Amino acid sequence: MIKKKDFIEIDFTGIIKETGQVFDTTFKEKAKQIGIEKVKPIRICVGEGMLVKGFDEAIEGKEIGKNYSIELEPKKAFGQRNPNLVKLIPVAVFHRQRIDPYPGQVLNMDGMIARISSVSGGRVITDFNNPLAGKTIVYEFRINKIIEEKTEQAKAIVEFFIGDVQSKIEGNKIIVEIDKKMRFDKNPIEKKLKDLVGMDLEIAYKK
Repeated sequence: MIKKKDFIEIDFTGIIKETGQVFDTTFKEKAKQIGIEKVKPIRICVGEGMLVKGFDEAIEGKEIGKNYSIELEPKKAFGQRNPNLVKLIPVAVFHRQRIDPYPGQVLNMDGMIARISSVSGGRVITDFNNPLAGKTIVYEFRINKIIEEKTEQAKAIVEFFIGDVQSKIEGNKIIVEIDKKMRFDKNPIEKKLKDLVGMDLEIAYKK
């Protein structure tokens, strides 16, 4: 049985219940159906907020190799929609950044993902809610294995926060090689590494 603090490798598919639309998957067959070519299982530490709350909680007590399906109400998934996150922004703000906004467009604005709802009369209604907010979510998943090796646990943490980067273990630290242009907050990575696997983080920039 899977318990809190276990590191696991898991395959899953996320589905919007209302429409049946697959919004994320690590299963190759389903990925092809939504136009994604390269997918792989994810590695997470159970109970450490590396999945949405309800999904994270549901993994505890499950068995390796079995197929499961859970349904999550918005508060346990991506939250309820917040009307205060729908903003009216002058179109000139976008034009100054050489952006010609149109309905359905998705942008990164000040570090937040925003979707353009409408453009009219020089005003742009911009929605900063998560696109999945207010939706009932179904997760179909299978736990492939428990990750026992500390080195692989450390790499799983780095992969979760930074992505698929080159790394190596030297003594009691993991050295991560990244491009100088990459920007991210080291603090949560360092804390997870220290708390969960007792390792330090070192960043090495590519030459």
